[in-house]
Amino acid sequence: MNKLYLDENNIKNVLNELIKRSPNHYEEYESIVYGIVNDVKAGGDDAVFEYTLKFDKFSLTKQNIRVTESEIEEAYASISPEYIEVMQEAFENIKRFHEMQVRNSFIHTYENGSILGQRITPIEKVGVYVPGGKAAYPSSTLMNIVPAIVAGCERIIMCTPPNAQGKVNAGTLAAAKIAGVKEIYKVGGAQAIAALAFGTESIPKVDKIVGPGNIFVALAKKNVYGNVSIDSIAGPSEILVLADESATPRFVACDLMSQAEHDEMASAILVTTSETLADSVIEEVEKRVKTAKRKEILEKSLSKYGFVLIAKDMDQAIETVNNIASEHLEIVTKNPYETMTKVKNAGAIFLGEYSSEPLGDYFAGPNHVLPTNGTAKFFSPLSVDDFIKKSSIINYSYDALKAVAEKIELFAEEEGLEAHANSIRVRFEEEE
Repeated sequence: MNKLYLDENNIKNVLNELIKRSPNHYEEYESIVYGIVNDVKAGGDDAVFEYTLKFDKFSLTKQNIRVTESEIEEAYASISPEYIEVMQEAFENIKRFHEMQVRNSFIHTYENGSILGQRITPIEKVGVYVPGGKAAYPSSTLMNIVPAIVAGCERIIMCTPPNAQGKVNAGTLAAAKIAGVKEIYKVGGAQAIAALAFGTESIPKVDKIVGPGNIFVALAKKNVYGNVSIDSIAGPSEILVLADESATPRFVACDLMSQAEHDEMASAILVTTSETLADSVIEEVEKRVKTAKRKEILEKSLSKYGFVLIAKDMDQAIETVNNIASEHLEIVTKNPYETMTKVKNAGAIFLGEYSSEPLGDYFAGPNHVLPTNGTAKFFSPLSVDDFIKKSSIINYSYDALKAVAEKIELFAEEEGLEAHANSIRVRFEEEE
């Protein structure tokens, strides 16, 4: 890990390194991805089949593109009862948390005869992308599906890549079954995003696409945005631990490694006011990496994007935290609740030594689909709000409109929009 004493230049350099991880900085892949998207838009199923054979080595057809009920049952049966039970409990926790986010429509009647309100309706068709292979995470399947279910989306369509034998990750299918989703297609990568965005003969067009993926998936989502809505363009995983001298070094070290092991682009950062803690954490990390199963990934991730930043005081440390705006933020200080009140930017905040980041990844209930690459300054975690639409309701009576007609006409005329003004004026011209 890279040990630095915080100053203006150092934090600027760290931020520059982190920004390089954003999908927006991979222009060399854009032409490839956009070519795939355009091919699927024009060619439909045939293009999807061609790219699936090319990238996933499986011969997809209209007959085998959709995961069958028997395939789902077979996958579910292959998972240990203990794991199924844990997934089921995680599903209930996630569902319970997201049910607290549900918004209600409202109508308000005013004394002047006007009625104003807001109507909440769910998005009708949602596409959920779930990665395959080594990046297949049943937890992400649950996190992306559950808020859509709670929001009341009528149709949830899932795409996930097959292996060369045409099989889909068993854990992914088991999680989908637990969540109640049965419409699943064996398509991955940019071609899956394009199929969901534009529709093919086999895959229906959706209104919104959510779900994580590699750089090709991220850039494809960026490309189709506007034709459909998307959740976000997610970058590599990241964690920031804000700690003082009260933190336990081995806890902090293991938490940093929990995100660094995701991939070589993952970021793990410790911001602390204690140089003693900093040195102890570095020592712990170096010791544990040597025997880690994902040693190679950890070494590359931590050497490039692993930082231990030593602040002169807690105010400087918190300023740094807000500048970085990390996906995951752990606060391990003497009074984490007090420290949290000064934090403005973070995707998810974990308070205290026994609220380690994997608790949020799998089980607690809040969504683990979070803003990355500093976008926590203006984006929020995936939620029920991402699966609803809001429609304004406006109803004025004759008297209510007459009372404000001249004001609206003035506004319209000042903007040079005569027809706007006439639309109001015509309703009262017989009285003149």
